[in-house]
Amino acid sequence: MKPAVAVALSGGVDSLVAAYLLKEQGFQVIGLHFITGFESGLKREKYPYEKGTTFTPLEIRAETQKKIDLLSNQLEIPVYIVNLHNEFQQCVVNRFIDTYRSGKTPNPCLVCNPYIKFGFLMEYALKLGAIKLATGHYARIQKDSENNFHLLKGVDSDKDQSYFLAFMNQEQLGQACFPLGNMTKSEVRQLAVQNNLVPLTQKESQDVCFIKDLSYGEFLARYFSPKPGPIEDTSGNVIGKHKGLHLFTIGQRRGINCPASEPYYVVKIDMSKNRLVVGFKNELFRRECRVEAINWIYDVPEVPLVVHTRVRYRHRAAESRVILQDKQRALVHFEIPQEAVTPGQGAVFYLNDEVIGAGWIAKENQ
Repeated sequence: MKPAVAVALSGGVDSLVAAYLLKEQGFQVIGLHFITGFESGLKREKYPYEKGTTFTPLEIRAETQKKIDLLSNQLEIPVYIVNLHNEFQQCVVNRFIDTYRSGKTPNPCLVCNPYIKFGFLMEYALKLGAIKLATGHYARIQKDSENNFHLLKGVDSDKDQSYFLAFMNQEQLGQACFPLGNMTKSEVRQLAVQNNLVPLTQKESQDVCFIKDLSYGEFLARYFSPKPGPIEDTSGNVIGKHKGLHLFTIGQRRGINCPASEPYYVVKIDMSKNRLVVGFKNELFRRECRVEAINWIYDVPEVPLVVHTRVRYRHRAAESRVILQDKQRALVHFEIPQEAVTPGQGAVFYLNDEVIGAGWIAKENQ
């Protein structure tokens, strides 16, 4: 029999089919279901979590064991519950809050994958004897003749999730496995039906997983006090008042509530003056942006790069020139101006189908 591979099982169809495929290939499969602490049904004394608030493994198991048993029975594999709620709070949720507080818009999935799934959960998998950790991501990994690992898009262009994995490093890619990378979503669903695999949830996860039954603004308001301030147009005219900058992101139209000849959009969030700057649609476009804390997956390029840059998950990657300032900072110049380039989001660089690196979009005034 082949060696053991762990699979991060969320309860959705993708991870369920990933585990099934690995088992069919002859691997010893170990299921891991990790707890963030924000799952529906978990009993909380405090929300949001305050320092010192913890769950015990028994409390978690009492709330989740029934659904975990359903996964285990379907796949005929052991499934372990891993309590990562403290790590998730510190690495993902706290960063999410701090990023909003600084006037940027975070993408927590870009942090969760390298730090939680292929960080703490990977460590747990290796302790159980697994040689790799598999997930249901639609992406591919290739190893070259010199044992370097390359991250590639999934073959399903509509479901490709390489964007969310762009901050992984060589060691993590070497220990990762994406069984669905060469499949389409429709093929995955069909395989599940053919083999009587029933996911615990049929709904595709689209929103931030730790914000349930609340708006982003309501969630953030539980962590810090909103400060009302002026809304200005791009000429500096005060045209209204906002209820808190945490309620807005670049490119947003809703919630501005300032009448004009055409709709206003958020073009800048100025934390230093607590002002929201809005403009018309044509004022949303940017020719360039600065990127910081870059993660180069394989090697640091020595010359300016002509790549395609994706500035958010559903953004169509745009032809651009990446000019390095140092190993972790660069200026990205777009061939065609791009709409709503948002500080705090990830800028992911592609050469054809390969992700070569990613960094965080910086604020204009930094």
